[in-house]
Amino acid sequence: MAARRISVLIVEDEVLISNLVTEALSDVGFDVHAVPDGEEALRCLKADPNIDVLFTDINLAGRMDGSALAEQARRHRPELPIVYCSGRCSPSAVSPVPRSIFVKKPYDIDDICTLLTRLTSTTH
Repeated sequence: MAARRISVLIVEDEVLISNLVTEALSDVGFDVHAVPDGEEALRCLKADPNIDVLFTDINLAGRMDGSALAEQARRHRPELPIVYCSGRCSPSAVSPVPRSIFVKKPYDIDDICTLLTRLTSTTH
């Protein structure tokens, strides 16, 4: 029986970036769910216990930015690895939750694949 693929929830409100990252991660074997805002991301996390990692932009459209999303996600899933990304903010501008990582945009998709695999290696 094949191992379950790593499931990534991408939260990105820029459609081109979301599509590119979703396609690239899917091509290398990740199970990817992409949503445009924090509210929809929370619904996905609550509905799907198999999501292994949250990959969120900091600057999101809507009422909830990536930092607020991470805090809410951790209340529901305390063990969930979280990767923040931003092209506008520096790591010092973010109040990260414990056991999270900040990645500056533009990022290398190969580096993201390695990072996501490493973050979820204890659960697979």
